[in-house]
Amino acid sequence: MAESSFLNPTQALRAAKLHEGQRVADFGAGSGFFTRAAARLVGESGLVWAVDVHQDLLPRLKNLSLQEGLHNVEVVHGDVEKPKGSRLPADNFDLVIMSNLLFGAEHKDAVSKEAHRVLRKTGRALVIDWAGSFGGLGPEEKAVVTADLAGWGRRKKQWSPPSTRARCLNSTDLPMWMRSPQGRIIGGCC
Repeated sequence: MAESSFLNPTQALRAAKLHEGQRVADFGAGSGFFTRAAARLVGESGLVWAVDVHQDLLPRLKNLSLQEGLHNVEVVHGDVEKPKGSRLPADNFDLVIMSNLLFGAEHKDAVSKEAHRVLRKTGRALVIDWAGSFGGLGPEEKAVVTADLAGWGRRKKQWSPPSTRARCLNSTDLPMWMRSPQGRIIGGCC
């Protein structure tokens, strides 16, 4: 798989401490950029569920995964902006990926609640999203995601241990692999 020079999903997932045997939910999976990278990292003993509201993308993602020898990918038609909308079981996942999802979500708090619902108690969320509009290159300024807009300002302690809580979704503390030269991405692993 060719990886983007803009964002390397394998590197981001490794930094999120994803490893073999884990269970992953990729919310807003789209073409499977992160799904397929996660499937490689979790190996045959792990599983990745790709969830997307656009049903027409899912067969292509499944076929591409199979062509790449990734038999540990399941696709799910779901709407993560609705309660239980991912159609995934509660308390079942080690990692939820939300890459370039929240800026376009009308109900950002609902998305974070759904991620929280499906994560195991020790689970983590990897969030990568636009940190600004950058003169129209990114989303409209009103769509830019902040920790509070995502609903995490009120519930951070449920997402991470105290040592990482203060850093979660703070773009100034992100490692360089999480930022583009323009500062486009805000992200964190909570």
